[in-house]
Amino acid sequence: MATLRFQALKETLNRKPVEVEEKERRSELFGRNVFTESVMRQFLTKEAYQSVLEANATGKKIDRTIADHISTGMKEWAISKGATHYTHWFQPLTGTTAEKHDAFFETIGDGLAIEKFGGGQLVQQEPDASSFPHGGIRNTFEARGYTAWDPTSPAFIYGTTLCIPSVFVSYTGDALDYKTPLLRALQAVDQAATDVAKYFDKNVNKVQATLGWEQEYFLIDSALAASRPDIQLAGRTLLGHSPAKGQQLDDHYFGSIPSRVLAYMRDLEKECMLLGIPVKTRHNEVAPNQFELAPIFEEANLAVDHNSLLMDIMSRVAERHNFVVLFHEKPFAGINGSGKHNNWSLSTDTGVNLLGPGSTPMKNLQFLTFFINTIKAVHDNEELLRATIASASNDFRLGANEAPPAIISTFIGSQLTEVLDELEKVTDGKLSPAEKTELKLNVVGKIPEILLDNTDRNRTSSFAFTGNKFEFRAVGSTANCAEPMTALNSIVAKQLKDFKKEVDSLIKGKKMKKDDAIFNVLREYIKDSKNIRFEGDGYSEEWEKEAEKRGLSNNRNTPEALKALVSQKTIEMYNELGVMNKVEVEARHEIELEEYIMRVQIESRILGDIARNHVIPTAIRYQNILIKNVRGLKDIFGDGFQTHSREQLEIIKEISEHIEKINSGITDMIEARKKANKLEDAEEKAFAYCNEVKPFFNIIRYNCDKLELLIDDEIWPLTKYRELLFTR
Repeated sequence: MATLRFQALKETLNRKPVEVEEKERRSELFGRNVFTESVMRQFLTKEAYQSVLEANATGKKIDRTIADHISTGMKEWAISKGATHYTHWFQPLTGTTAEKHDAFFETIGDGLAIEKFGGGQLVQQEPDASSFPHGGIRNTFEARGYTAWDPTSPAFIYGTTLCIPSVFVSYTGDALDYKTPLLRALQAVDQAATDVAKYFDKNVNKVQATLGWEQEYFLIDSALAASRPDIQLAGRTLLGHSPAKGQQLDDHYFGSIPSRVLAYMRDLEKECMLLGIPVKTRHNEVAPNQFELAPIFEEANLAVDHNSLLMDIMSRVAERHNFVVLFHEKPFAGINGSGKHNNWSLSTDTGVNLLGPGSTPMKNLQFLTFFINTIKAVHDNEELLRATIASASNDFRLGANEAPPAIISTFIGSQLTEVLDELEKVTDGKLSPAEKTELKLNVVGKIPEILLDNTDRNRTSSFAFTGNKFEFRAVGSTANCAEPMTALNSIVAKQLKDFKKEVDSLIKGKKMKKDDAIFNVLREYIKDSKNIRFEGDGYSEEWEKEAEKRGLSNNRNTPEALKALVSQKTIEMYNELGVMNKVEVEARHEIELEEYIMRVQIESRILGDIARNHVIPTAIRYQNILIKNVRGLKDIFGDGFQTHSREQLEIIKEISEHIEKINSGITDMIEARKKANKLEDAEEKAFAYCNEVKPFFNIIRYNCDKLELLIDDEIWPLTKYRELLFTR
């Protein structure tokens, strides 16, 4: 194993950047392999083209006859681009994407064949669903599942395959994927936000949720990654002592990008351009070998698709550059982990960002309406938001002094806090002309000026306002953005619906003017949601105590956090909005518990294997070398050998102690695992793995890492942190 380590290091040191040619501008490459509107104009009939546009704009169903025309044009375009196969590209509840490729080729008899792709094949397919997570939605022997075309996300060519973004549902129509509930949530927030936006502009007919994700990741040389069984099987290091130099000097953050990494980034960006993924930003992150890329904001459904596709592209491009991408939220102990910040906002079909201040008091009242309603939605549903970012891998990151804590809070900055404090003083009932003038001019009217200089960003807040959007920072780097976006858009939709009912009742019941009614409702929301607002250090113990006083949850682990998914409140909200029914919600809860159990179980087995089959034998081997040395000293010095071998004897003893603790830790961990495996209830089993199995990880790791410092570097079997993190 040590030989493998040094071979990997030698191979890595000889790496040279892969040459990447860039002869064309990015703008010329953008969307070249996407079935865009401009492509549709060329390859579709006018009727088919209009049908797709209407489906995108209003959700109108596409007629099967029209679908035949669309499929013909799509096929001709794909074949002209070199495609030989097509697939319904979907996002099952595995956390990754899925695809089943079928050739355009079809025989017609007499030894002849044609390229065929009809409307029925475009609109729907029936992949075998038996091995996808379903959470009890269907019986194992009922394998049938359907994928159905999502025309709001354009088809694209990946390699030689035409990929058709699709939803995935069971025979009974229940969602088996991430996309279906997201589309329903986006429809719900569109309807609710449009109704509220009409208070301020009657011309608004549609509101679109937008998303801009920021993908953090680590790049590790492929040879070094192959020398680490834990990286290969778990995507993170389960052992490894921190290097003398980590991120203490902050010299990697925004530093000069290493040449091999830059070549990788250029190649990746080219692939993204071809597939219409509008990547814009690239830079070094805080930890060594950690990087980030971010795109221009897009409609939320398309942004989710693009992020899911991007993660696949990143891994494939990395292979060409002899890298492995680590998406795990905490692949290395002692340095920063990786997140996927979800920047969210709402925009109208009239070109207005509803979370951006305007040039008039009325536009700023619109901003405050959506701003305050969002904060109220987060306050009332903070446990649900925490549940949507819960995973075995993100548990290692949340609250680890570089990421938001497990407590959900909103940060809006001191100046906007003052604005809300002023609004809270609004007189109960109708405003006098003087009060209304003062409020609009002196408070509401100043918002653009306030935001111009209010550029604070609180890294410790999980849900921060950053000028014209909210940044959900707690989302993990491995996550599918659809789950937190489904929840966020749903809770905002529910909140906006409730807001409109309250405002309308004041207008009709108390005969208030619209502005008076809006101010009165917003004032109550400010009071009700105060507890979720926090401007201080989210890492501090003081905040934990304060959050508890405020009644905010602090669900530190995934099994605890996931309870909110199946609360009566959550089920009723999703059901009311038509986002998910009770069966779909409970299925997701079951699936995520099982996912957690499997992740911890796999890591437990990997850790036991490495510690017993790699670390302990190496420790014994080195111990024998020391024993032989001590015996040699005895032969030379006789009875006085102890004076000359005191240090060796101390190391021999220390090695024995660590070996004993590792071995007993593994034995106890296995016993705890056996007990957990006998539990039939998924929630009980998840808690058993969390509370009874997982704690042994730290015991075993601590003693293994101590041995790494004691044992001769030349025989240590595992590639070390200093080699993984600092080899370019």
